[in-house]
Amino acid sequence: MTKTKRQRRSNLIFLVIIVLLLIPQTRKPIQVVVNKGIAYFVKPSAIDQSERIQISNNDWALTDLNGNIINYTSLEGKVLFVNFWATWCPPCIAEMDSINALYEHYKTNDDVAFIIVSNEDVEVIRKFMASKNYSFPVLQSVNEYPPEFNVSSIPRTFIISPSGAIVVDKTGAANWDSEDVITIINDLFTGS
Repeated sequence: MTKTKRQRRSNLIFLVIIVLLLIPQTRKPIQVVVNKGIAYFVKPSAIDQSERIQISNNDWALTDLNGNIINYTSLEGKVLFVNFWATWCPPCIAEMDSINALYEHYKTNDDVAFIIVSNEDVEVIRKFMASKNYSFPVLQSVNEYPPEFNVSSIPRTFIISPSGAIVVDKTGAANWDSEDVITIINDLFTGS
């Protein structure tokens, strides 16, 4: 193939990608795939012990999708995986498979709790969860979350120690079902 033919083919592929990104029906799936690719390589790490921030206000109430109240204080003493997300957010969707896999890994472990928060309409969340066959519980805030979370963009994920210190603070999509994250969580509830 000549250089000119290769250049034309490259230009055509580039043009097709641009057009697909401009069409609303194809933009979101493409963004999700790209973010999944990025998230695969992003493995969150623990904050240095001396720089960890303690959650000062535990007066956070949440509801599950059936309206049952869960108080943040009732989860004290556990390792908490806290994630803020939305169904319309491509980076959020990109990391959901790994969050669900992590949840499946720990769902029978009483030392670990998942607080997956979306404040969208309950029916929108239910439809999304059913379409993806995710099993993790989704909660909604009743009042303000602790100010230490300082969520200004999503996805935003925290891993909290049993003593209430922020051990992981990650903005953007990541691979949550990695050996690194599992080691961080296991070390927290075993006291290592």
